[in-house]
Amino acid sequence: APSVRGRVIFGELLAYGEIWQAGAHNATWLETNKDLSIDGKTLKAGKYGFFTIPNQDKWTLIFNRNWDQHGKDEYNPNEDVLRFEVTPENTDTFIEQLTYRVERTNETEGEISLSWEKTSVSFSFSVKVNE
Repeated sequence: APSVRGRVIFGELLAYGEIWQAGAHNATWLETNKDLSIDGKTLKAGKYGFFTIPNQDKWTLIFNRNWDQHGKDEYNPNEDVLRFEVTPENTDTFIEQLTYRVERTNETEGEISLSWEKTSVSFSFSVKVNE
C-alpha cells in the first residue's frame, strides 16, 4: 500500500477531478461470488477494477470490467459497470498507509472503506439473496 511520506495526497499528489486506481501500481480490485446491491444498483458476481475520482466535496467510486491493469493506464470509462458518489469524511486520525476495511454489519450487509492521510470514504453493500 502506498504511504503518505510527508506529502499532501488529495488535491496535490492526486489531483482532484482525475481518475485514480485507488492503490499504488496495479489497479485495486474487488471480487465477489455473489451479486451485491450498492447504492441501489446491482454489481453482478465477478471481479472488478476499483477506481475513484476524488474531489473535495464528493468522490465518484467506480467498478470497471478491466480489473487486471497497471494503474489507470488502460482505464476506459466504457467498461464501467457501476458508478456512484459518496461524501468524503475528514478524520482526526492521520493514516500513513492507504487502508481498506471490509466490515460485516449483519448476515447480508457490510461496509467498505478506504482511508488515507486524513480522508476516509465508505459505502454500504448488501448481498442480493435469490428468492
